[in-house]
Amino acid sequence: MTLTESNRTITSPLASLTPADIEQVRDVVTASELFTSTSRFAYIGLEEPHKREVLAYLEGSGPRPDRQARVMLLDMATGHSTDSIVSIDGAEIISTVVLDGSNGQLPVLIQEFDEVGPIVASDQRWVDALTARGIAVDSVVCVPLSAGFYDLPEEEGRRILRVLAFQQNYPEDHPWAHPVDGLCAYVDVAARTVTRLIDSAPLPVPVEGGNFDDPALQGAPLTVLKPISITQPEGPSFVVDGESVTWGNWSFDVGFDPREGLIMRQLSFFDGVEQRPIMYRGSIAEMVVPYGDPSPVRFWQNYFDTGEYLFGRFTNSLELGCDCVGEIHYFDAVLADELGNPQTIKNGICMHEEDFGTLWKHSDMFTGSSEVRRQRRLVISFFTTVGNYDYGFYWYLYLDGTIECEAKLTGILFTSSYVDGSLYASEVAPGLGAPYHQHLFSARLDMMVDGVSNAVDEVDAVRLPVSAENPYGGAFTNSVTRLSSESDAGRVADASVGRAWHIVNTEKTNRLGRPTGYVLMPEQAPTLLADPSSSIASRAAFTTKQLWVTQYDTAERYPAGDFVHQNPGGDGLPRYMAADRSVDGEDIVLWHTFGPTHFPRIEDWPVMPTDYAKFTLKPYGFFDRNPALNVPPSELKHACSHDSGAHGGHGDHHHGA
Repeated sequence: MTLTESNRTITSPLASLTPADIEQVRDVVTASELFTSTSRFAYIGLEEPHKREVLAYLEGSGPRPDRQARVMLLDMATGHSTDSIVSIDGAEIISTVVLDGSNGQLPVLIQEFDEVGPIVASDQRWVDALTARGIAVDSVVCVPLSAGFYDLPEEEGRRILRVLAFQQNYPEDHPWAHPVDGLCAYVDVAARTVTRLIDSAPLPVPVEGGNFDDPALQGAPLTVLKPISITQPEGPSFVVDGESVTWGNWSFDVGFDPREGLIMRQLSFFDGVEQRPIMYRGSIAEMVVPYGDPSPVRFWQNYFDTGEYLFGRFTNSLELGCDCVGEIHYFDAVLADELGNPQTIKNGICMHEEDFGTLWKHSDMFTGSSEVRRQRRLVISFFTTVGNYDYGFYWYLYLDGTIECEAKLTGILFTSSYVDGSLYASEVAPGLGAPYHQHLFSARLDMMVDGVSNAVDEVDAVRLPVSAENPYGGAFTNSVTRLSSESDAGRVADASVGRAWHIVNTEKTNRLGRPTGYVLMPEQAPTLLADPSSSIASRAAFTTKQLWVTQYDTAERYPAGDFVHQNPGGDGLPRYMAADRSVDGEDIVLWHTFGPTHFPRIEDWPVMPTDYAKFTLKPYGFFDRNPALNVPPSELKHACSHDSGAHGGHGDHHHGA
């Protein structure tokens, strides 16, 4: 049956898939010849229409694009994999591609993770290796991990996971404290066989527990902390209509995808006259965690939590008072399980306001004027747990037009046995190592600054030598380099010159006659530290520079390619940019790499205090003046004496999270 507008509530072509959408897709696929009794859905997500079609529809100059889903199907018995497009409106399969694995495999299924334990437990080599170490098989938990690509002949065309072992002494014992090092199994999940066993020199299993939730380990509670009460007596300042949100001068939509998680759509800002677009779509399109331990057991450890594991599937249900504090609005996250049934993660996305200190302030020595305004920000966030690590992704919108995206990293370190003098790991507990590693995120920023005709200027600070024009040597200026085509649009950050990238509109100007724009301000952190000739450098080429700029193509959504699991490399951005298209005055996408390099501390064990990484987008010539001049003064009970409310206006209540 075809779903018509009369029995749907979808208003935007980009609205997240609903349970009814997923059921429709499941029914179409399971009724087709593609589906067998051992088929599983690896991915069901919205197949987004071309931006041109969406904008035409929203402007009233074009029809509503056909609503479609992308469906990836894996036969668990044979490994047969297909990638299909299904029309939800038309209830039919539009296209199907059969994958042979030569350019990557479908994402890893949860069912595959679950089946690895019994597979290795039935392999006598695995049992003998554990017995030789004096470890009972039933005391070991298996951690199945993505395999990477190392051109091993027996892995060609096969779905491979690599398995490490950890000892769990009792049900409440956190096994990460007890790595069984020197042992690794390579598993063909479809054939249910161990293709190779690595059994190098056994290392002692660390004995000390890491049960961070044990009161005996936590110590006496810190009772001197007094409550912080966060209230908004008149309620929050945002208005929500389905997935659409307005707050202050901001307008945007919230979306969700099982691969990318939270998606920020169609961000625009009202400047007092018109609602002006800034960003069409923003998401964390990929992340990789490359480890630096070259040992025979661990050299392959490089996890693409987005492309290989679909980290949106592991989104947490957030709890008021724990994950989010204050006046909260939650969005549920809807996705399909591996049988194609809709699954709702309650409270998967959290939105709230926070007080954020001073917005602007000045006490003037000539006029006696003394004014201060409070900054606040709107926070839209979600948390996902991928194995041992927990990641929060927070988008912040500010009253002055600033946009930030921040990754929060916590959870448990991936551990090893520590060898004295190791060059590749920290000792975080007696005999317990934590290998050095990086967390490198790729934010896909489909910019639309005042429209689709955008370009990028790289701006560096320039120190000027002493000269006739600069006799005292104090002068400095900046240099501006326009990125003209994709061949010169892979760029690295440089703290020594304060490098930033200005996204400018090539057709619009501000009141001073200069291009309207936003500036991308990166944090200064290393790019990928692996050797350029390495497998991971080829598979995660996006991590080798902080910025890439491409011309928009609706098919180019992922910086490491569509099929990351066991991809041999060269996919994603290197392939996209090979066309060397113009990026000057075009509809462009920025891909920004950011994230920390982690040399673990003792203080990161047994559970890691949150670490942070972020980037900032600030208006630069986008407005004709400070856009936050009209923010009213606070009307707090203990307002500052110099700001007694004489200027009137509705009060800004002190609140936060």
